[in-house]
Order: sequence, then C-alpha cells, then structure tokens
Amino acid sequence: MAPTMPSDLTEFVIVEGNGVKGLSEIGLKSLPREYIQPLEERMMNVVGGDSIPIIDMSNWDDQKVEDEICDAAEKWGFFQVINHGVPLHVLEKVKDATHRFYEMEAEEKVKYSKENSASKHVRYGSSFSPESEKALEWKDYLSLFYVSDHEAATMWPPPCRDEALEYMKRSEILIKRLLNVLLKRLNVSEIDEKNEALFMGSKRINLNYYPICPNHDLTVAIGRHSDVSTLTVLLQDEIGGLHVRAPNHHDWIHVSPISGALVINIGDALQVMSNGRYKSIEHRVSANGSKTRVSVPIFVNPRPSDVIGPLPQVLANGEQAMYKNVVYSDYVKYFFRKPHDGKMTVEYVKI
Repeated sequence: MAPTMPSDLTEFVIVEGNGVKGLSEIGLKSLPREYIQPLEERMMNVVGGDSIPIIDMSNWDDQKVEDEICDAAEKWGFFQVINHGVPLHVLEKVKDATHRFYEMEAEEKVKYSKENSASKHVRYGSSFSPESEKALEWKDYLSLFYVSDHEAATMWPPPCRDEALEYMKRSEILIKRLLNVLLKRLNVSEIDEKNEALFMGSKRINLNYYPICPNHDLTVAIGRHSDVSTLTVLLQDEIGGLHVRAPNHHDWIHVSPISGALVINIGDALQVMSNGRYKSIEHRVSANGSKTRVSVPIFVNPRPSDVIGPLPQVLANGEQAMYKNVVYSDYVKYFFRKPHDGKMTVEYVKI
C-alpha cells in the first residue's frame, strides 16, 4: 500500500513532535505542498570550483594567519578553519549525540517543544517560523540557549546534553582567539572583562537534522538568511549542502565539508559593530534526496540586554555610522518574527 500523508500535517509534524524526520520515514513519494518553496527561493546558480578560504590555525599568532582571518571576514564573511584546537573526538561525539537525540521516540522529543519544554531556553521544533512562513523548511532542530552548567545538566535532553556542552566549552579558546584577531583590526586592543559580554556574552547551540527529502529540489532545508550572532562556529558532517552567497552577490558557493574542519561565519551583530567592515553573508542549506545530514552551529552573541551599534573605536577616525544603536534582544525578536528573508534584518538597523 502506498504511504499516506497525515491528514493534519501541523498536528503530525509539530504538535505530536514527529518533525520532518517522521514525514521522511513514512516513505512519502512526493513532497507535501506545504513544503514547496516559491520558484525564486529554489533557483540557485552555484559556481563550481570556487570555495571560501581555508585557514590553518596551527600558528594562530602568526601575523599572516591573522591577516587571512580578517581578510576573509571582510571579503567573504565565511571561512573554514583547520588545526583549530577543538579535539576531533569532541566533534565526532556531538554529531553522534545529534543522531541519538533524533532517534528518540516522538513522544520523548515533543517534551522539549515550545509548548511543553520545562525551560524557555530549550526548544525542539521544525522549520524556522511556521506561523509566518509561506512555505515550510525541511529541517528539525533542537535549540539550547546556555545559561549555566546547572541548567544544562538539569534541562538539556540527556542523549545529547554532555556532548553539546563539551563541544561548546572546548570551542571557547578558538572563539576568543578569532574575536581578538578580528577586533584588533577594528582598533579594539583585546577582549577583557569589560567588553567580553558585548562580543560573547551569550551562546546558543543548535542540533540540526535534515532527513532524506522527496522532490528535494522543490524545497529548502534552510532558506536564505544571515545569522544574528557575533560569530557562528559550525560543525557540519560529510554530506554537504551549505551554500553561501558569492562576493558578487548573485551566485552561490557550496561549502564543501572538510573532515575535522569548522566553518566560521560573521554574524549581523559583528557587521553592525564593525560598521560594515566585516560582512555577515547570506547562506542557505539545500535539501537532500538520498542522505540525512546533521549540523551543529554554536551562535556566539552579545547578551540580550546589550546595545549593539558601530564601535566607538571604529568611528574614532571620523567614519560615518551606517547603523543605529539597538538593544540586541529587540534585533533578535525582529529576526524571529518573520520568515527567512536574506539580509532584511540588517536593513532594519541601517541609518
């Protein structure tokens, strides 16, 4: 008998917690219409042979490496780092833990949904913003906002809790190094106790799951957007599917997975603070018709209560501010209230 579509898609995917993983496992032969994206969101001219910079961080205090990092942040907004100091077994374990979480029964996963979660900092869901999207995205996610070790220990799902926390902690040195290098070019001498909160005062880790998708070319796993973070540190598996906007602003470049590498990208907060010098670039993830993919981004952010705007050190030489000051939590709320729409959130704070 041919697999049948659940009569109420929202009930099945969201309310019961089956996610798109549940839809994929029914063995549907065609994509539900709710996931069919407008043609302009599916069209993508991918440039072959071009790639974002790959930076070897084994000599991270070498001036040449520092220049490569800052140049990549200015031109591309994205780069991959190898020999970055985060142990490879930590990366493997968090990928395994991501699969383990999604292998749980729907009734276990749904305990962490927006409606049921015991903590507002722990969210399991599907797509991006189902209530505002014209077409849904083919992705399930678990989003964990870090408040304290104690909250993580008691509130994060046991199948992935320790591995997610370990990955976040072991990436701290890398994050600080990258930010210190990037800020030096902005005339900020270094991250200290006074300014640390503004650049890296809060963190969120997502465990993303992209199951096999029927008619995968009719939808997207994640639509065009830029991150609202200061920096994003992304671990992707070997499947691939992440595309970033090329410097010509028209074409797309596939970020080919490199074993053991981490993908770093500039977020909107750092674009605003650098007064546009560093670029937070549009990116998207394509759906896959033959393989399931996972990715684990760490979003490094200001604290929600911080005000972001062009840094005084950047404007000290008389440069005109391109962005207004905004409370970071207001910026984030604006982003989450609408579907993925490219760079429209940054436009919202332009002067």
